[in-house]
Amino acid sequence: MNPNKKTARIAGLLYLLVGIFGGFAEGFVEPKMYVVGNAVATVANVVSNAGLVRLGVVSDLLDQTFFVFLALVLYTLLRDVNRNVARVMVILVALAVGIACLNTIFEFEGLRVATDPSYALALGTAGSNALVLLLLDMQHYGLLVAQIFFGLWLAPLGYLAYRSQMFPKWLGVLLIAGSVCYIIDLLTAFLAPGFSQIIHSYIVIPSAIAEVSMVLYLLIVGVRTQKQ
Repeated sequence: MNPNKKTARIAGLLYLLVGIFGGFAEGFVEPKMYVVGNAVATVANVVSNAGLVRLGVVSDLLDQTFFVFLALVLYTLLRDVNRNVARVMVILVALAVGIACLNTIFEFEGLRVATDPSYALALGTAGSNALVLLLLDMQHYGLLVAQIFFGLWLAPLGYLAYRSQMFPKWLGVLLIAGSVCYIIDLLTAFLAPGFSQIIHSYIVIPSAIAEVSMVLYLLIVGVRTQKQ
């Protein structure tokens, strides 16, 4: 097999694992536990699904680990296109991973506070519940902050894909568009939360299409065969 195709398919597998573990942790577990502004409901969810929360924490850590290796494999594949841009891509991933791993600590501590009666004894039930909600608030908004870098890393990836001739140019353009949509989604979440709730389901569609397309292309095609 062409070495570039093999590298690309390894990247595709890692990207798929990022999607699976990240989707479970951030797309299923976190929304199932966290109820905005409702400490009692949030604590009840965490306590009744403690095992699921632990799975979510481990899944999130695996997600970030695979994300780092994905960036390194893509760097190996694309560094000859533009080494500086490839380095920027890896740095953005490293920043996203650092923030996301810190957020996982908040989630795990929220579980510990919710399930350890010593916190309720020390702070009272209301105080303990409020602390759990605060920790999961921090995790939720921390993930939004990490989204800056989850979005930005697609821009150099898209540029490298566009310039490399290893991928269709439309895929590079789609990745850059996905990057822009991630950032718009983030900015509206902080600056206009009411408007964000209206557009969120739609603004993330281009980003999802871009990333799914990249995963499928890496897995199925690998890279374009260069004509000699």
